[in-house]
Amino acid sequence: MNKITILIAAASFALAVPAQEKLPMPPLSTVWGEKLTPENVWNKYPRPMLTRDDWKNLNGEWNYAILPVGSTTPTKFDGKILVPFAVESALSGVGRTVGDKNELWYDRTFTIPSDWKGQNVNLNFGGVDWEADVWVNGVQVGNHKGAYSPFSFDITDALKDGENKLTVRVYDPTDKGTQPRGKQVSKPKGIWYTPVTGIWQTVWLEPVPANRITALKITPDVDTNRLLVEAGVTDNGIVRVEVLDNGKTVATASGKTSAPVEVEMPADVKLWSPESPFIYDLKVSLVKDGKTEDTVGSYTAMRKIGYERGKDKINRFTLNGKQIFHFGPLDQGWWPDGLYTPPSYEAMIYDIDKTKELGFNMIRKHIKVEPELWYEYCDRNGILVWQDMPSGDKNTKWENHNYYRSKEFERTPASAKQYRTEWNEIMDNLHSHPSIVVWVPFNEGWGQFDTKNVTEWTKSKDPSRLVNAASGGNFFYGAGDILDVHNYPAPRIYLLDDYKANVIGEYGGIGYPIKGHLWQPDKNWGYIEFKSPKEVTDKYIEYIDILDNLAKIAYTGAVYTQTTDVEGEVNGLLTYDRKKVKVDAKRVRDANRRLIEANSAK
Repeated sequence: MNKITILIAAASFALAVPAQEKLPMPPLSTVWGEKLTPENVWNKYPRPMLTRDDWKNLNGEWNYAILPVGSTTPTKFDGKILVPFAVESALSGVGRTVGDKNELWYDRTFTIPSDWKGQNVNLNFGGVDWEADVWVNGVQVGNHKGAYSPFSFDITDALKDGENKLTVRVYDPTDKGTQPRGKQVSKPKGIWYTPVTGIWQTVWLEPVPANRITALKITPDVDTNRLLVEAGVTDNGIVRVEVLDNGKTVATASGKTSAPVEVEMPADVKLWSPESPFIYDLKVSLVKDGKTEDTVGSYTAMRKIGYERGKDKINRFTLNGKQIFHFGPLDQGWWPDGLYTPPSYEAMIYDIDKTKELGFNMIRKHIKVEPELWYEYCDRNGILVWQDMPSGDKNTKWENHNYYRSKEFERTPASAKQYRTEWNEIMDNLHSHPSIVVWVPFNEGWGQFDTKNVTEWTKSKDPSRLVNAASGGNFFYGAGDILDVHNYPAPRIYLLDDYKANVIGEYGGIGYPIKGHLWQPDKNWGYIEFKSPKEVTDKYIEYIDILDNLAKIAYTGAVYTQTTDVEGEVNGLLTYDRKKVKVDAKRVRDANRRLIEANSAK
């Protein structure tokens, strides 16, 4: 199925469900989307922090139906959908909204390889937005709520010989509900984007032993030169950890499953940094009664994150005890043809490569969570990551430069519970990635509630990283490690905290619409707008010079808006289709490197 047949299919499928609103197919496509076929769709093993050699990819064409909430399992389907692309996207082959009054149903068959006999079988989902019920051969094997964390079910008891049937029902109210949803709205405009419903990351099967490793939590401790490895298991036993440096074993340790295994690292341990992102490979085994019952692959890096007060009385970020200025773009992670899902692995890493080529050392992943392979690429290529929690609930108001509201927004108990549940799952899933250096629970007051308690919980759950309680500075109540203000278009200082690391978490937004690379022909906007790469670059470097002066008196990090255009926003360094770099890349890189190096330890 090439791009032409996807669009034709979308048009024909739309006729089959007249009750739903038809979306216009996007006028933009990426070069990767144009090459997409059901046979080459997302075929890379999706879980780099806990790897197994044997697996079966279920991405590809599935049956789909959109039915009113409460409908019984469909016997007829509306057509084919290309998994793992959300139903609203062009690359799904459907391009339709679902809404809060309907549910999205999926259906496909699969067989179990004969050499898996005698083993258990796990069914894994990288991401489904938002609530998923899953059946195998009519047996409900599980339910999951949460768009941004993976989940798995042991489906062994539901399997039969030969062909098996997999059915998934998804409900996603988008902005009609209170669940975390990032920038999705039912009526996209301005800074709010198209809904994303259903499966949007890889689905796969893998054979596993009955007693197995289900999760790994890996934490480096540079101060004691130890690595802490905590394994989740289905039963119990002894966990054995082997650390490898380019294939050579350099450290080992074993311990009971009831506590983290402490691995003493080599005396000449290699530390991780953007300049030298050294990765140690891991082999983790589960042993019981002298028998190895399971072995998985993983990796780690040794690094320490913090901030300290310098001789100039400015609190500055540190990495491995050395001062470092964090500087990177606001990265929304949206695609004109795939929406939440990059068209391919190559497409996904293109954005990271361009970010590094432009001289940045950090990315703020803005109110979205990426496929785990995105973080692996940052780990291995030396990119610092600030990870936002996707916002939700009804309150999306940013009270600009108002920091002292006495009464906080209140969520319902159900909304607060869902936020905490999803944030906990996100942090658990991403904990072991060394590139993540800052957690961001809230952005600009969007759904922000119980700020001090949420921040304290985040910090206590992961004391190895910094916590930016409320990017945008709205009502951060002195919580966390960072005071973060936003100002558009130019960076400036209007609030400081002498006890925190001070940053400008958003600025810039220099707009430049390029004809032929726009999501819509009009209604495009940036905070300011220019008509050529030279004009944009001149203004960008003017802001770098301002920022450099501010860094010398207060700031230890900054985030430029933004990596790419997104739908109606044209303030990206790249166009939405990634076909044009909108600035003079060399001048921008030189300016970025000058800023980072001037405000980091030599």
